[in-house]
Amino acid sequence: MSHLTYTKNMVLDKPLSWLRGEIKTPPFSPGARIEVGVLLRRLQRGEKLTMPQSRAMPAVGARCHELRISDDRREWRIIYRIDGDAIVIGDVFPKTTQKTPKSVIDTCKRRFAQYDRDSEGDAR
Repeated sequence: MSHLTYTKNMVLDKPLSWLRGEIKTPPFSPGARIEVGVLLRRLQRGEKLTMPQSRAMPAVGARCHELRISDDRREWRIIYRIDGDAIVIGDVFPKTTQKTPKSVIDTCKRRFAQYDRDSEGDAR
């Protein structure tokens, strides 16, 4: 079998680009950490997630969403954006209020904008 035939049939995952945050135990429980890993892998393979795992976050920007993770002790949110070449993680935080805090939304907007500026510079 030729290399071309082999790679043509492979599923190529988009890389994760972490702007902030990490998934580790603690503070995540082992089960929640595994759930996050499974959901991120599905995103990397091009699957579109919907409620209850993920919801759109147009307040942050186009193609932005939040992963919704229930842990033993708390609720977690992961703000991410689906780009053509990567899944970009803007923030990981414990959810403590009904609404996403404006400070988190504004911070993610700034991080994604900086990522875009940095990516444009790399393309030149």
